[in-house]
Amino acid sequence: MINIKEPAADITITQRKQVIENDEAPIKPIYGFIDFHEIPRDKGGIFQFYNERDELLFVGKARKLRQRIKKHFEDTVSPIKNHRNEVKKITVSIVEDPTDREIYETYLINTKQAKYNVDKVFYK
Repeated sequence: MINIKEPAADITITQRKQVIENDEAPIKPIYGFIDFHEIPRDKGGIFQFYNERDELLFVGKARKLRQRIKKHFEDTVSPIKNHRNEVKKITVSIVEDPTDREIYETYLINTKQAKYNVDKVFYK
């Protein structure tokens, strides 16, 4: 039997308002998030979207994390397009190996029963 453990979150960002200090430039929020700069743009990994009750809404994987996560808040084909306002927290785990990303994504979708994932679902 294979033993899979959930990867630890390397980065967590939550919705928040910017407190401008000194000559700091204002950051335009995207659905209340202003900390996308903390997510690496050149790393691959797994990301998870949570609501205010810390319930898992969606799990995804990406070769380039920041780009992919932001795309979920901008494009018209994202599985969460009608639920973007529910997302209050995003966690990111850096996982460079594409096979590992695939395994972790499927594992997390099914063990945590992500609400808006429709592919790779075996628990229904």
